[in-house]
Order: sequence, then structure tokens, then C-alpha cells
Amino acid sequence: MKTVFDKITRDELITRINKLNENSTAQWGKMNIYQMLKHCTLWEEWVSSKKRYKQVFMGRLFGKMALKNVLKNEKPLGRNSPTIPDLRIDRIGENGDVVSEKAKWIALMKEYAHFSNPDFVHTFFGKMTNEQIGYLAYKHADHHLRQFNC
Repeated sequence: MKTVFDKITRDELITRINKLNENSTAQWGKMNIYQMLKHCTLWEEWVSSKKRYKQVFMGRLFGKMALKNVLKNEKPLGRNSPTIPDLRIDRIGENGDVVSEKAKWIALMKEYAHFSNPDFVHTFFGKMTNEQIGYLAYKHADHHLRQFNC
């Protein structure tokens, strides 16, 4: 399974990110290109943050089972998958600088070469291993790049 901790995989994602531009349109969902880029940079910052988050009640009940299901194979994340409330696009401005947000996402992708966040707790899936984080981070980025046909 692909992981952001593999340099070749990171480089592939960066190549795909570089194909995005102001005219890129979504194949599904409600986000425009800027909102998607902002969502992805917020997601990457969240995963690498040392800030601790609590797991939601439903996640404590079903999180591990859901994570196992998401990571059981290389199948991409489904269209319109739920997102964490703090990363929802309705909290993000409609428009912004696509070029700078793209550069920020690429820089955050490169940081996976030196990733260390052993205390990361996903708000739904719960405590995750680095291996699980690597797989999920790839699937998340891939999901949004597919959304914009990249």
C-alpha cells in the first residue's frame, strides 16, 4: 500500500499537486480549487501538529473498526467522505491564492521525510501508528487529487 513516508510516493503526489491550477474544477463535492487546497494544508498541519485532540464518542465506539476498513486495501476513499468538523470548508473563505496554497501543501508533503508525531490521535479513528498515518495521509491526498482530476 502507498504511504507518504515513501519518497517515490511523495514525489508522485507532488507532481500531481503541481498539475493543479486556478482553472481546476471538482469532479464531485462542493469545494472549489482553493478550498480543496486549503483543506488539504489544514489536514497536513493537523496530522503533524503536536496538539492533542480528543477522540469523539462515536470514534471510540467504531473508530478502530472504521480505520481497519479504510486501510484494508488500496481502494481510494469514497466520494463525499465525511470530514473532521475543524477542517470543513464552510469555515474557510471562498477564494484565496491558489499558487501559495499549492506551494504550502507541497512543503508540508516534503516534511513527511522527517515525520514524528507519536502521540497523534485522530478525532474519529483514535491513536494511530506511523504506518497507519502514512497510509491514511496518502489516501487523503489521493482522494482530493482525484476529486480535481489529477
